[in-house]
Order: sequence, then C-alpha cells, then structure tokens
Amino acid sequence: MGDSVRSDCTEDGLESLSWYHHDLTRHATEALLLTNGTDGSYLLRKSHEGPDSYALSVRAKDSVKHFHVTHSGFTYTFGFNEFSSLKDFVGHFANQPLIGSETGTLIVLKNPYPREVEEPSIYESVRVHTAMQTGRTEDDLIPSAPSFGTKEGYLIKQGAIVKSWKTRWFTLNRNELKYYKDKMFTEPIRTLDLTECTAVQFDYSQDKTNCFCLVFPERTFYLCAKTSVETDEWIKILRWKLSQIKKGI
Repeated sequence: MGDSVRSDCTEDGLESLSWYHHDLTRHATEALLLTNGTDGSYLLRKSHEGPDSYALSVRAKDSVKHFHVTHSGFTYTFGFNEFSSLKDFVGHFANQPLIGSETGTLIVLKNPYPREVEEPSIYESVRVHTAMQTGRTEDDLIPSAPSFGTKEGYLIKQGAIVKSWKTRWFTLNRNELKYYKDKMFTEPIRTLDLTECTAVQFDYSQDKTNCFCLVFPERTFYLCAKTSVETDEWIKILRWKLSQIKKGI
C-alpha cells in the first residue's frame, strides 16, 4: 500500500495510515465511497461499537460493505486473522486484496481511499446573484447566462426498443432534462420531467463504462458519459435536483 506506518498499534499509529478516517460515520462513508470512489475503493474508520472497534468499509459496485476490525492490546483481529502489528495488518491487504462477505461473495480491495483528496465539486455561475442585486430576476438571465443548477453536454443514450446507443445533446434547466438529436437542433426529441423521476444512480449492467440511469415509473433511461468525472457531475446535479423537488423548492 506504500504507507509508512509505526510498529505500534496505538491510535497515533493508525493516524499515520493514509486511508484511516477517524471520525467518519457509516452513512458519511457510504455517501463518500458511492459518490467519489470506484468499485474496490476502501477505507478504515472508527466504529461506534466501542473504543477498540473499527470498520473496514469497501465499495462493491453500487453498495458499500462494512467489516469489523477489533484492536486488543497489541493485536488487530479481522475475521479469523490476528495481526501482531499495524504493519502486518496493512501488509495483509497489500498481499491478499480479497475479502469474503457473509453471503459468500468475494469483494476485491483495489484502491485505498485517502483522507486527503481533491474535492470534486460543481461550481455554478454567480452572475445570477449579481443581477439580482441590481434589481433583475433570475428569469431575466436565462437567455444570456446559466442559472443555478443548469448543465448541458453530450451523453450516449440507449434506445427504448432497439437497444442501440446514440449520442444526444442534453440540457438540464429547472426540473426539465431535454435531449436533442444534436446541439444545433432547437426542438428536443423528448423532455423528461424530473418531478416524476424516482432515482438517479450509477449503472453497471451495461457493457460500457461511465454509465448511470434515471428511474421513472414507466421506464429507466440509461446514459453514459465520456469520462467518470462527467458521470459524477451529472449524477450530483441530478440528485441535487431531486432533493430540491422533495423539499418542495
């Protein structure tokens, strides 16, 4: 793993481990790994079950699995394995990057998720704020400037009946996601009402990478971006839209 760790098993020794997250909660861990991690990303964190209890959290496709790790005296216990030092504990994951869940499924540990990581964020224009202070409204700016929560770009979309993939130009404005045959077209092929969307999630069922899907009662739309960064951006802003809709904003 390349971590320089102390030979002792104290909290100070753990703090030297780059993928140890001391105060991360279970829910925050799941959100972090599902949003920013990849299949096989993992981290170690404190467990709420006691001062000597820890949890190894691993992303396995579209879910996060949690495994108990206990510290007693100068040993770490993980499953049926007991390690006499933190260095041996870390070395175990470097040499045997597979763990089994209660369901018998083997989960691969690929990428330790570090405490210090560049924050992937979506930054919006502040021109709306400036114009509002001069007496204009957000509606006045729609033709000339991006409003808060808008996005556009090319995505590859799977057909409803013929399961072929075609590139389409997508625009997101307010609660409407529209897609066009191409960027220069003015009439959309279809407008999706996000108030009817029940979920936006990563998708691993397709023979493609960087895919996600929008779940509607009558149909699930499968989309793929060119890069994982674009996929994360689309999922983040669409999930934000759904959260605002649920709040009635």
